[in-house]
Amino acid sequence: MTARYCSLAQAPAPAFAPGLAAERLSALVSGRRMWVNGTVLHYWFFDRDTDASVIPVPGTGMTRRVAWAGTEEQRDVVRGCFQEWEDLGIGIAFAEVDDRSEAELRIGFQHGDGSWSMVGRDALPAGRHERTMNFGWDLTAPGERGTALHEIGHALGMLHEHQSPLAGIHWDDEAVYAELAGPPNHWSREKTHYNILRKLGPDEVNGSVWDPQSIMEYPFSSGLVLEPEQYRAGLHPPGTLSAADKEFALRWYPPARPTSMPALVPFRSAPLGLGPGEQADFAVDPPETRRYTLGTFGDSDAVMVVFEERDGEPRYLAGQDDGGTPHNAVISVRLVKGRRYVVRVRLYSAWSSGETAVMCW
Repeated sequence: MTARYCSLAQAPAPAFAPGLAAERLSALVSGRRMWVNGTVLHYWFFDRDTDASVIPVPGTGMTRRVAWAGTEEQRDVVRGCFQEWEDLGIGIAFAEVDDRSEAELRIGFQHGDGSWSMVGRDALPAGRHERTMNFGWDLTAPGERGTALHEIGHALGMLHEHQSPLAGIHWDDEAVYAELAGPPNHWSREKTHYNILRKLGPDEVNGSVWDPQSIMEYPFSSGLVLEPEQYRAGLHPPGTLSAADKEFALRWYPPARPTSMPALVPFRSAPLGLGPGEQADFAVDPPETRRYTLGTFGDSDAVMVVFEERDGEPRYLAGQDDGGTPHNAVISVRLVKGRRYVVRVRLYSAWSSGETAVMCW
């Protein structure tokens, strides 16, 4: 029986300025969807009948509404999978909220719409009434818990493992198209190519080697993979987090260490001194309530995010990514006296030997 597969929506390739040095471009491609470390990702479940898609009824000219709300049992599966990722000790935490406007991740359970998630920070531009993740079949069925682990992997920035160029998979393309065109997936050739046959760039892969045991690996039945020969009879990952999955998550999101953050004082530059992939965190206690500007300086590509601490927890306030541009990240935001803010700067790459810095004014 053909497995049900995660169906990521096709996204346009990132547009970077021509002529970027190879090392700089590599850093941008590999890190552009990743969160800054120390982020708390808030998630919310669609729970009302009014949260729904309107879809056509074939052959009738009519439409029907399909609700996005799921059962409490399915939500519990997702909650447990968020906790399993967090229990690795990664520097990302997950927190359920009861207000959709507070959530970076908004989760629906529309049956028949497939299971999918926006990848990493691609979720941020989505409107508050849009899903960033969907589960299209019953997660409480035997063997389906891995679907929730897989979609959360996407939310953390991971991509499909079988699309890695390191896998060396030689497909029987037409057999793959035919398999996915039938039940239960009913995919078009375009969707099949995007989610299975298309190769990722070498800088997009999850690890330095192919991991057929990864939670991000699809299972495949006999006759779809021609090479490597040992998978001609099928590829059957266990549906659990592999050692390489855990290593990837901990490499991008190392455990948070409870150290005091240096203060970012208005009109005083703070040097960064970061290497590629490294991050600096600063505390901001505004001396007065007004609009402030925060910016990075130097020849570097970085993402800068401002959080407001509420009840001891950082809440996303604003962010900017200057990656691949000749400009530095600049954020204009209103800060309130008596509240604490955290500024996190994660470096993609520094493309000159000059100093990099961040300042608030």
